[in-house]
Amino acid sequence: MEEIEYLKKYYKGNIEDAIKRLENGEPVQYIVGDVDFYGNIIKVDKRVLIPRRETEELIEKTLKLVNDNIDIIDLGTGSGCIAITLKIKLPNSNVDAIDISGDALDLAKENAKLNNVDINFIKNNMLDNIDKKYDLIISNPPYISYGEEVMDIVKNNEPNIALYADNNGLFYYEEILKECRKNLKDNFIIAFEIGYNQGGNLIELVNKYLDNVEVWIEKDLQGFNRFCFVRGEIHE
Repeated sequence: MEEIEYLKKYYKGNIEDAIKRLENGEPVQYIVGDVDFYGNIIKVDKRVLIPRRETEELIEKTLKLVNDNIDIIDLGTGSGCIAITLKIKLPNSNVDAIDISGDALDLAKENAKLNNVDINFIKNNMLDNIDKKYDLIISNPPYISYGEEVMDIVKNNEPNIALYADNNGLFYYEEILKECRKNLKDNFIIAFEIGYNQGGNLIELVNKYLDNVEVWIEKDLQGFNRFCFVRGEIHE
């Protein structure tokens, strides 16, 4: 079993206890306590979503669209994996990271310290009362609709607040898009991880709230529509 081999390689405690936890339906990442994300060690536990390969792809694609020495905000930071990786890759940039969960922010701060990066963590609901302007807004928000089928190991372990959203999973994208104009610099990028079937709806939402922008969908390595990018200029 792949997970057992993973435990034997990375788990530092009693392996028999770890295997029991695995058999009881606990994700192997929570048992080990950390994951390798984009070459960096990120601590994880039930306070945060487990970082996935698709989110590494989001970062990889985003890095091709931006330069260093920019202002970045990561909305719904969770473990901090996106903010931390961007700060490592763009060391001259300023990175703010938002989450509504104080527990998630506590762990994200631990991860920033572990990876020796300086990030401004803010407990907040997305862009509410945020006045600063950014070159890059990036987010992997909750995007699973409440009626969608989800694996038991995910819904029984990972925080629901990081998984589910109203309006068929589109709620947080709309919240961000309808508020973000005040937070965008003259030339900007918005980068979203999305559900595989949400691309068309995301394009509609972008065009509803932002004028004269380029918006496109990109696929993940499995061929699913997984990322939405917006590039534009603000003209007052």
